[in-house]
Amino acid sequence: MELAAVVDGLMDGLVADLERLAAIPSVAFPGFPAEPVHAAHDLLTGLLRDAGVERIERIDLPDTAPVIFAEIPPPTPDAPTVLLYSHYDVQPPGDERLWLSPPFEPTPVEGGLRARGIADDKSNVIAHLGMLRAYGGRPPVGVKIVFEGQEEYGSAFDTYPPTDPERFACDAMVVADLGNLRPGTPTLTTGLRGAAEVVVEVRTLREPRHSGEFGGAAPDALLTLLTALSTLHDVHGDVAVDGLRREEWAGATYTEDEFRELAGVVEGVPLTGSGSLGERLWSGPAITVVGVDAPGVDHAASAVVPYARAKLNLRFHPLQDPHEAQGRLVDHLRALRPFGVPLTVTPGDTGPGYEAATGGPAYRAARDALARAWGGEASYVATGGSIPLVNGLARAAPDAEVLLFGAQDSMCNLHAPNERVLFSELRGTVVAMCAFVENYAAAFRAGDAA
Repeated sequence: MELAAVVDGLMDGLVADLERLAAIPSVAFPGFPAEPVHAAHDLLTGLLRDAGVERIERIDLPDTAPVIFAEIPPPTPDAPTVLLYSHYDVQPPGDERLWLSPPFEPTPVEGGLRARGIADDKSNVIAHLGMLRAYGGRPPVGVKIVFEGQEEYGSAFDTYPPTDPERFACDAMVVADLGNLRPGTPTLTTGLRGAAEVVVEVRTLREPRHSGEFGGAAPDALLTLLTALSTLHDVHGDVAVDGLRREEWAGATYTEDEFRELAGVVEGVPLTGSGSLGERLWSGPAITVVGVDAPGVDHAASAVVPYARAKLNLRFHPLQDPHEAQGRLVDHLRALRPFGVPLTVTPGDTGPGYEAATGGPAYRAARDALARAWGGEASYVATGGSIPLVNGLARAAPDAEVLLFGAQDSMCNLHAPNERVLFSELRGTVVAMCAFVENYAAAFRAGDAA
């Protein structure tokens, strides 16, 4: 109760700083100005210094927004070191007509604030600062802080940590770029699905030909492509590509009604696939057609289409090798000959998944901390989204336990219009982080390494 009271006394200041940070349009995508990203960097550097952090550095990599690295040494030789990660850049706002208020004007909503990036991931940046303030800049563990400035677009920093392992050495890390399954439900994320891209093309004619005179014998590229794409799933909507790993999901998951609401599924339309939602979303594969090049309907000519192309996004089991998973999809498509027509299949980018070990002292400390913050036992979930840096950090510190929790929640509209964060989730996360470092320091001193 004393810890919660300390955090309650900090909340007004934390919310004010979150509003200041969220008002900065720190979009680190090509075509957006760099000045706001640097302004967010400078604001956070000042806030860290005000929180009592003395060693603050800036990591500059080619074509990458600056990374804030800060460090507080362990208070005693027998104290562990915890790395805290989050990012201060945000997604572009998208179509601003879909927002109920300007995306970079933090606006009150019931129980929280609305703004682009206020949940993903500026709330978690502020949560880390809240923990430091609660301990007056001297927590019971050593701390290394990594605030990234170009996570949403991707950068050279994704693969940088293994090249400088001493800098990132730690006993445990809290990657705060996600949050609870639903508001008020304490949640640890234990798995991240991997991702890969594949482009498939069909060329059947040198140029379009009159559909009345040539249709029926002239090979239609678009029809050929659609026929190929239809083989990727079975009649239930489950992925039908051999060799993609799928397992039962034993952790918590959404109810179907929750998921339908979150996904915006039109009334009367069934969900895709079979099995539990956790299996479909997290421990099994998904193939999505994310783009198609073909004539538009409004200006379509009555002609046989000579060329068509599609871009596919594959999500796969956290422990499956990314090149193997991508290769399975590529092999499936290359083996097809729809109507005897060969396909041109080009593999694109891949990113590995991640599955955390959950039996160590840091996980035990985190479970207890989340229960203390939210008053209920912590649930385990996974996510289909990816956090590329997790694997880089894990390679840099291979013996460190990786904990994924934070102030977002699955209903916060991250990457969508009207993104919001709830004050209750921010408060709970600060309490949980404070309780975690307290629990983990005590366990480490007691030699709890089993």
